[in-house]
Amino acid sequence: MPLPFRLLFGVGVIALGAGVLFVANGGIGRVAEAVGSSFAGFVEDLTSTPAPSATPLVIADAPLLAEPSEPYTNEPTVDLVGQVPAELAGDSTNLVRLYVAIGDQDPGVVTEVVVGESARFLIPGVTLVEGTNEFTATIFGPAGESEPSAPVTYVLDIKKPAIKLKALKDGAVVNARTVEIRGTTQGRSDLTFTNVSANTTVSGQADESGAFKLILPIKAGVNTLKLTATDPAGNVNVKEITVRKGNGKLTAALTASVYQIKRSRLPESVKLTVVVTNPDGKALSDARITFSLAVPGIPVIASKSLRTNSDGVVSWSTTIPKGSTVGQISAVAIVKTADFGDTTDRTVINLVK
Repeated sequence: MPLPFRLLFGVGVIALGAGVLFVANGGIGRVAEAVGSSFAGFVEDLTSTPAPSATPLVIADAPLLAEPSEPYTNEPTVDLVGQVPAELAGDSTNLVRLYVAIGDQDPGVVTEVVVGESARFLIPGVTLVEGTNEFTATIFGPAGESEPSAPVTYVLDIKKPAIKLKALKDGAVVNARTVEIRGTTQGRSDLTFTNVSANTTVSGQADESGAFKLILPIKAGVNTLKLTATDPAGNVNVKEITVRKGNGKLTAALTASVYQIKRSRLPESVKLTVVVTNPDGKALSDARITFSLAVPGIPVIASKSLRTNSDGVVSWSTTIPKGSTVGQISAVAIVKTADFGDTTDRTVINLVK
């Protein structure tokens, strides 16, 4: 006999014995009531299914958003990639809710996507606003909303990087084999500096503050130089200048009004002229000049200190006196400058019979 029925049979025997005792005392009604109640309760216990205890709902942990390798971009949209806790994979009752804070504003909801079969998720084509866009994400499910993820930032930048030069001006004359260009642009911009005339290029990068310095070889004559700056967002700006390579030294060119004088015609007037150019090859004004003539047979004749005009030119006239002997007259112009040092030029005048 199956166990439940053996138990029922045993209970019935016990109840019957108790009933005999109670009948003798007139308690048959109570016995019947007790047996019925015990039997019904026992059957209910055997046949009823226990109710399961309720499982408490737990708010999910925050998701993760992938950091961009470069936060600056000139693209109007980005694809955001992230990951939900592994135990939520495949649970479509949960959503990934994306927020964005523009500049100093409070975060606002951008969109929601259902958690997929994988813990990894992709939110494509998220629109950016010019400036700073700070994104966070949460898990929104039956238990409520999780804490936000760590923020990730994108900066939409569509402006060309400004270029300001400090050490090299357009049209400058440089008396060296190389030119040095210094200035500022947007921080971390990539730079290329090209001598178009010589087909040479150097590369570099601005520091975090935007400062940069590049050195480039130049050739004789006019050089066309092109500086290209590409900022971290990919925006490009170009600045072009020209420089001329000078001879690199202070020069003086002395000439005389005559180069041969007859002794029989003395006294004779002579005019000496000097043209002074600076190391950049330009006329040098206000240079201090001293002329002198060493004439055979007489003491040296010298001028007072004179100054070149705006064209870099100054002249001095003097006379070769009687008493001079036949030979060579040495004419000298001594040039002194505060900025470029000193130089000298000479010429010869022949004194003949």
